[in-house]
Amino acid sequence: MTDFRDLVNLASERLGAAAIAANDDFFAPKENLVKDSAAVFREGEYTDRGKWMDGWETRRRRTPGFDWCIVRLALPGIIRGVVADTSFFKGNYPEACSIEAMDGNPELGGEWIEILPRSTLHGDSENPFAIDCSRRFTHVRLNIYPDGGVARLRVYGEVLPDWAGEDKSAYMDLAAIGNGAAVVAASDMFFGSRHNLILPGPSRNMGDGWETRRRRGPGYDWVVIKLAGAGEIEQVEVDTSFYKGNYPESCSLEAAAMLDWRELLPRTELEADSRKLFHTELVRGGEVTHVRLNIFPDGGVARLRVNGRLSRDGRMEHGLRRLNAQSPAAAEAALLRCCGSRRWAELMAKQRPFGSSQQILTTAGDLCKQLTPSDWLEAFAQHPRIGERADSRWSQQEQSAAQGAEPQVLAELARLNQEYGSKFGYIYIVCATGKTAGEMLDLLRRRLGHDPQDELRIAAGEQERIAHLRLEKLLES
Repeated sequence: MTDFRDLVNLASERLGAAAIAANDDFFAPKENLVKDSAAVFREGEYTDRGKWMDGWETRRRRTPGFDWCIVRLALPGIIRGVVADTSFFKGNYPEACSIEAMDGNPELGGEWIEILPRSTLHGDSENPFAIDCSRRFTHVRLNIYPDGGVARLRVYGEVLPDWAGEDKSAYMDLAAIGNGAAVVAASDMFFGSRHNLILPGPSRNMGDGWETRRRRGPGYDWVVIKLAGAGEIEQVEVDTSFYKGNYPESCSLEAAAMLDWRELLPRTELEADSRKLFHTELVRGGEVTHVRLNIFPDGGVARLRVNGRLSRDGRMEHGLRRLNAQSPAAAEAALLRCCGSRRWAELMAKQRPFGSSQQILTTAGDLCKQLTPSDWLEAFAQHPRIGERADSRWSQQEQSAAQGAEPQVLAELARLNQEYGSKFGYIYIVCATGKTAGEMLDLLRRRLGHDPQDELRIAAGEQERIAHLRLEKLLES
């Protein structure tokens, strides 16, 4: 995409965005800023406060400062561009604006990050501004200098949902805009935007879907959707609600992984103003990342639902995007759960953005080689002793075999842990995943015979393996 306006408007009222606070909206209410419709002008219409304007307009400022309005985005995401539309504001538009953004709750005092420095505005114009920031945000604050009116604020970007604590392997609509899917291309959308196809909820009318012009030559129309992540499709729904004399005669569906297209659903007749389900036996076809809906020869489709489950690769892709979009402090805190060396976590956070799960794992291993003995000792200190009760969920999972061991095995582990600590000055570190308590006890006996230099090297290798496994868990969680 060459124009950020091809992306989703994260500040769409239709999707749930809202202007939640403003220091002033004397002439026109802040709520107008996020309306999806284009601004209009009503000649000769006035309110008891002045000329009726379709936008947000503040009174004339007589003191130093500037005016502002906070918008809660409909969908959290990475902002790629904004449009400060001053349509019909000619002698009363602001001379400049700036934009700040936050990932959090403004009422709780989160950190505002400037994503657009003070920039000149033009009256009765769109005023587009590209944004170069890879952070994830939930709110924006539009500042105008010193006062005036803005008709609409559009905030275009890539949806990045926060699934922390949720089951990313659950059954879901892989083509839903709220799950991070995007309509990336269409042959035509003369009567209805391609983005409407994956909006939440049912369509509202014939203008709330994707509709192409009447085809006068050979061929057919199509639309390509990038799914929320790599996954396996179990059911597809093609909805032609409100399309009666202009629905497609038929459709087919193709799917791709790495853009290797294959037929998922053969050409099938459609019906007017109806929802048609295609079940597992027809559409299931392995892991895919994109789907292409073909309609013959043209017409309108209200919604496309592509139901299924994210694969492990798809879950890790979401986790990687989330880590890339976090603040440095938040990313370091997440990475410290994988390896307790603050230097390692700081170096890892600075290496973002990572392009793939393989890249982050390779980088983690490379940075482990830069750690000093004191860095390793700091990392070791974050682990519970093998056989003792673990506080963190990951440690509990890793040591699950030891937790259920026979009392005599646990007693011997405790005794030799003490001996190990007395000899080497740190706790016994072993990558416990997949090992029984007896296996860990045998390893401990053997490692007690090492000299300190060799044992530190071996313990560091175990810590690196633990970090590798925990990074995978971080991305999947």
